[in-house]
Amino acid sequence: MAAGLQVFGQPASTDVARVLTCLFEKNLEFELVRIDTFKKSHKLPEFIKLRDPTGQVTFKHGDKTIVDSRSICRYLCTQFPEDGNKTLYGTGSLERASIEQWLQAESQSFDAPSSELVFQLAFAPHLKDVNPDEARIAENEKKLQNMLGVYDEILAKHNYLAGDEFTLADLSHLPNSHYIVNSSDRGRKLFTAKKHVAKWYEKIASRDSWRQVVKMQKEHPGAFE
Repeated sequence: MAAGLQVFGQPASTDVARVLTCLFEKNLEFELVRIDTFKKSHKLPEFIKLRDPTGQVTFKHGDKTIVDSRSICRYLCTQFPEDGNKTLYGTGSLERASIEQWLQAESQSFDAPSSELVFQLAFAPHLKDVNPDEARIAENEKKLQNMLGVYDEILAKHNYLAGDEFTLADLSHLPNSHYIVNSSDRGRKLFTAKKHVAKWYEKIASRDSWRQVVKMQKEHPGAFE
């Protein structure tokens, strides 16, 4: 049974958003405990803290505690294989191996430049004492453009990264991609400039699971625990 699933954190956090999307895809009931996980030491206005993309996630299921969002998604798919989307983590060893390769590529190569751009393009403009760093933006734009060029070649042959089904490989890219695309025209063009990447992003961002997360991100969460 999926009883007792708890997620601690704010939906604005990319890690929390990744886990929530997986839970919705798997159609699992859970409790979201909204806590302040802002990592910066200086005091910030409440409305900024509620939009912090860097906040951490903690997941609890019985006596099991996991703090890595991708590991939480793997856990949910292996622990509840018959719930909701049954192909999210692949249905055979070859499919799962392909999904794992993409999860590693996302965490090791896509996450760093995209997280930097999330901060510089979507978050820094709202901070009084932080100005977007043009050099860092340009450096990470180039890294992301190179990666998305590779993605575009793959997506010319398949509907999704690991084949023709939506999987964790695609889901894991959603939180950072969403912030970048919606941050500015500059951010949006990184994804729209590549024909197949643009089509892919439009498909994954329109999934009901992700739309539910975006709705949660926009809701005022009330007081912190």
